[in-house]
Amino acid sequence: MTTEWTVRAITRAMLPVLLVLTLVEIGSGLVLGGFEATLLRYPSLLVLVPVTIGTAGNLGSILAARLSTAFHLGTLSFGADETLLGNGVATVALALTVFPLVGVGAWALSTLTGGARLPPLTVVVVAALSGGVLAVLAVVVTVVATYAAYRFELDPDDVVIPVVTNTCDVLGVVVLFVVVQLLV
Repeated sequence: MTTEWTVRAITRAMLPVLLVLTLVEIGSGLVLGGFEATLLRYPSLLVLVPVTIGTAGNLGSILAARLSTAFHLGTLSFGADETLLGNGVATVALALTVFPLVGVGAWALSTLTGGARLPPLTVVVVAALSGGVLAVLAVVVTVVATYAAYRFELDPDDVVIPVVTNTCDVLGVVVLFVVVQLLV
């Protein structure tokens, strides 16, 4: 892996990634726009949008940082690897713990502001199911992005977290939309 720390090298590595991620975020906005009527009808779901995508991005970023560190230490392999598997399982377990609490918080906040129209259990199930699916997707995206950085001789510290957070933004909106369509 090259470790050039020049403005030119960093720009050459990051500019294409950032341009593609900008287009990905525009896609997220388009999906969210199509979901607007449902969100306005159920304010507790509207509260879930930023928290869901933010939490999924945070979980993916934590995993990305751990994998990048393991990569730099030479303790990560992309086969049957305990570090990889353990961190992936921990990410999903953390999501299954956090997202039900996110659902409770979203319902409580929308109730306090006079906007809850869905039963609390529905909001919690939507948050938990969305979070579980997003955690699995975040693990996959993080592993693929880390491996791609390795294959293209890019520093995973520079590339993986922006890829993961932007991808989780889009996936968060899409997954939440699909789960709401199935359950609400």
